[in-house]
Amino acid sequence: MKLKLDRIISIATLLASVIAIVLVLKKPAPVGPPQTPAAIAANAQSFGQKMEQLEQSPQQAAMNNSETTYQASPAPPRQAVSASSSQSKPEVRINSAEISAALAQATGAAAGIGELTPDSSIGGSAPAIKDQQVSFEGDVVHGQFLTEIAGKDVWVTVSGHLASKDGFATFEPTEFKVGDLNVPVSLVNPSLQKKLAEQRDRLKLPDFVGDVKVENGELVVQKK
Repeated sequence: MKLKLDRIISIATLLASVIAIVLVLKKPAPVGPPQTPAAIAANAQSFGQKMEQLEQSPQQAAMNNSETTYQASPAPPRQAVSASSSQSKPEVRINSAEISAALAQATGAAAGIGELTPDSSIGGSAPAIKDQQVSFEGDVVHGQFLTEIAGKDVWVTVSGHLASKDGFATFEPTEFKVGDLNVPVSLVNPSLQKKLAEQRDRLKLPDFVGDVKVENGELVVQKK
């Protein structure tokens, strides 16, 4: 009886391992729609214009906020800076298409190429990022990244809350997935926070930015 029980346990363990491997390698549901090269260029430009307008805006400016997201025939962007009703500080609202496009261009530039490709790398010791998507839902940001683990392409999905402290961006995860396999945040967060601390310089906000947060499905960047 003991032999049969041991065999059942072995088979069950093997089956669980196979399922875990399949889930890790399985592509999860995307967190956002893909963008064409033209959309990436237009949305990245919109992101840059909004940040430039925020930097140049007076402290007490109050201008009409407008969406400049790429469409089939994008209109010339208008003023994108508005004043926060609570603190009367200028702010811009950036949607997920704009931030995804800006990240795609920034990652491509860091790799020393014109745009992101399957062979892109964001640094010598950093893992290669072959693709990424970002979306906002309520006050939560969802990030999805295709990287290589043990020679296999694996999607890593992380969700959480974005904030700022002492001039640096902070991130507190609420969900973490490798492929389609959920990983307890409590197991991941200590290593994640350690890695963020090691790369703190990359999290420094521009001097003119006072606060960042996700609100109503948009990234809100407030002037200092």
